[in-house]
Amino acid sequence: MEFEILTLFPEIITPYIQASIMQRAIINKIIKITLHNLRDWAVDKHHTTDDTPFGGGGGMVMKPEPIFSAVEDLQKETDPSPIVLMTPQGRQLDHTAALELSNVKRMIILCGRYEGVDERVRKHLVTHEISIGDYVLSGGELPALVLMEAITRLLPGALGDPNGAADDSFAGGLLEYPHFTRPAVFRDWGVPDILTSGNHKAVNRWRKKQAWLRTLAKRPDLVEVIQLNAVDIEVLKEIDQEGEMILPEKIKIIIRGER
Repeated sequence: MEFEILTLFPEIITPYIQASIMQRAIINKIIKITLHNLRDWAVDKHHTTDDTPFGGGGGMVMKPEPIFSAVEDLQKETDPSPIVLMTPQGRQLDHTAALELSNVKRMIILCGRYEGVDERVRKHLVTHEISIGDYVLSGGELPALVLMEAITRLLPGALGDPNGAADDSFAGGLLEYPHFTRPAVFRDWGVPDILTSGNHKAVNRWRKKQAWLRTLAKRPDLVEVIQLNAVDIEVLKEIDQEGEMILPEKIKIIIRGER
């Protein structure tokens, strides 16, 4: 997977990709990240990349010429790649979006600044618009890093555990189950006995139940779109019978076999 990053501040991105998972993925040639300074495509002696908005108003707008020139240069010798604009107006980044984008070989990520980019960039150049949340940051560099790491974690070989990404929150629709490590007792708080039992089948069942309890408590909105399998139904019946959590009516109907 190749990431081509167009930004006015490449120095923001550099330190993060030189550590941890991203660094290992680069060293192992799972990903390649190339940073491009948009000022290199500015045509005037001052390397101007922004200007005041037509119609007035505060702030500056990123000019279309450097962005179009940069993308066209990067596309010259390769097949067309997705051009992703990081913007609060875009599609919300979630596991599904990251999974879809992990299937491309190369993408160009445009990091906006100031009041954003000239609308002609959005309308005639960009292929994808991605947001990391309903809030505004000073630029698209941090969102670009979030997107790259979310995608990188899904690529084969990027994580130490081959199944690590499959167990993460949202990968299967549920939030992830609780984790514990040594010591077995810390300040009188112990680890659940089931986790030290050596019974892997029982451990997996406990984890599934805890994932459901956590999702029902923290993100009940996720439950509406989860496709239930036989194990899920068994676990939900158990939760319902024990009264540990009030199940949504839709779930109750399914586990009762009414549809």
